[in-house]
Amino acid sequence: MLKIRLKRLGAKKAPTYRIIVINSTTKREGKPIQELGHYNPKTKVMVLDKQSALDWIKKGAQPTETVAYLIKNCNDDGSLNYQKKETVKLSKKAQAKAAAEAEAKAKAEEEAKAAAQAEEAPAEA
Repeated sequence: MLKIRLKRLGAKKAPTYRIIVINSTTKREGKPIQELGHYNPKTKVMVLDKQSALDWIKKGAQPTETVAYLIKNCNDDGSLNYQKKETVKLSKKAQAKAAAEAEAKAKAEEEAKAAAQAEEAPAEA
């Protein structure tokens, strides 16, 4: 069975990968049938022959989970369409502080609404 998978290159703690088509029983560093592109996860730079990858999938090659993600998020020119996550991870102290601020803000808004309703009630009477 054919697989579309990553072949690791690069120095220790500085990986780069080639996206290759290879027999599933061959070693990770074995000779590929075809090289489809390359990917650097540190800089999020990718060059991929998307049309060729889709052709191999039609022929029955199975992409790995990571390669399937890369193909799905690839532009037509072969570059990675990467969006940085907007959410920021906070420590437990920072999460507690943010929750307390949100609670205080909600309480202040409720008090402002109650004060506005109290002013409108005597004006109507």
